[in-house]
Amino acid sequence: MKDKRLFAIRGATTSENTAESIRLAVEEMCREIFMLNSVKAQDIVSVQFTMTPDLDELNPAAALRKSDTGLDTSKIALFAMPELYIKGMPPKTIRVLVTTYLDCDAAVKPVYLNGAKSLRPEFALGN
Repeated sequence: MKDKRLFAIRGATTSENTAESIRLAVEEMCREIFMLNSVKAQDIVSVQFTMTPDLDELNPAAALRKSDTGLDTSKIALFAMPELYIKGMPPKTIRVLVTTYLDCDAAVKPVYLNGAKSLRPEFALGN
């Protein structure tokens, strides 16, 4: 990993509570993170997901395995857990933390899509 260091890239999106909607939302979010940050599969340490309690039709890690993100994710460590419930939290939200090696001078680009743009408007795509 010469000239690389470890980075954590955040992202979030929203989804309807169907397996297909969750798969598509995870695919879009992860594809954007991987592409915008020039992530290579062999440099990823792990991908961690959380989901709000109102999403229960598909595990986001399983969704990533079923998705076409442009990277082979079959050998990447994936982990998913429920989001801690907080009164007033945004509904139907999937969050991700991608831990990966990137070039030392990389400028990490978080990805916030769909209804999750309100969580971090300064990082929302298109802003």
